[in-house]
Amino acid sequence: MNRTPLAITALLSSALLLSGCGALSDDSSGAGSGGGDGVTVAAAFYPLAFVTGRVLGDHGTVDLLTTPGTEPHDLEPTIRETAAIVDADLVVIERDFQPGIDAAVDQNATGEVIDAAEVVGLIPFDDHGAGHEGQVDHSDDDHGDEGDHGGEGDHAEEGHEDHDHGDLDPHFWLDPIRLATLGDEIADRLAEIDPDNAQDFRDNSAALRDDLTALDESFTTGLADCERTTIVVSHDAFGYLDKYGIEVAAVAGLSPDATPTVAGLAELEDLIAEDGITTVFSERLASPRLTASLARDAGVQTAVLDPVEGLTDETADEDYLSLMEQNLAALQQANGCR
Repeated sequence: MNRTPLAITALLSSALLLSGCGALSDDSSGAGSGGGDGVTVAAAFYPLAFVTGRVLGDHGTVDLLTTPGTEPHDLEPTIRETAAIVDADLVVIERDFQPGIDAAVDQNATGEVIDAAEVVGLIPFDDHGAGHEGQVDHSDDDHGDEGDHGGEGDHAEEGHEDHDHGDLDPHFWLDPIRLATLGDEIADRLAEIDPDNAQDFRDNSAALRDDLTALDESFTTGLADCERTTIVVSHDAFGYLDKYGIEVAAVAGLSPDATPTVAGLAELEDLIAEDGITTVFSERLASPRLTASLARDAGVQTAVLDPVEGLTDETADEDYLSLMEQNLAALQQANGCR
């Protein structure tokens, strides 16, 4: 549906064939999409792709720009991702969450662009009331040694510039109702691109909203009566759970590869002891080294709380809804909810 200069199209098409282009119809993505004809959508990372796939249904394809198993924050698009952006009738991103994708979209997108941050209304970190005291956000500019981001005795005091999310928390998809709002906007934009299937898009978004509203109600009732309300997590991705009464203390900062200070870890140990916290949560797309060390030092257990930023080999058969249900069960177990 978009027109691209012939030389660019030939170059990108050849590179795409060489590198392999995985759309959401591939089981590894977990979001599902339609066949080869119809609307083409590029979605920056998994939650955006999940919503897009549900709304689009069988009327097109969704290209997931962040490969499953990859931590999305630092993604630098390759020729494959750039080609998907060029060819897409619609691109769904969240500005300031993936600066590399933002730049690629600004330079190459030929179709419509949805910025999820503008659609859903992000909340300032300060409004969450999350506990950040004693923690410092550090991340290596070159992200040199993958998986070795400050283990025991290796907590850098002087830092580097963290990801520029401003003062707004980008992890809106952990609020199912905000995700439903994004689905409604995607349906409206798809209806403009493909008017013949407009009613299907709106019906699909309504069905998605029903599922997400039910999930929201499950969290509200499931976390209404708990012995504790504070959780200790790997990185500061769970602030939107405060709508369910959850207070968050993060080992790292906004980025999973941030390094806390020794003083910050000591404060978390004190918090665990004072509040009777039973669990330190790690996540699948980040190294568990720091959380495992903190749990061992504090004498508590570890469990997984998934920020649902992307799928892995372990969760290839799951989707956003099932992962959030697993998160709810983990929170209920850790906080003694009845």
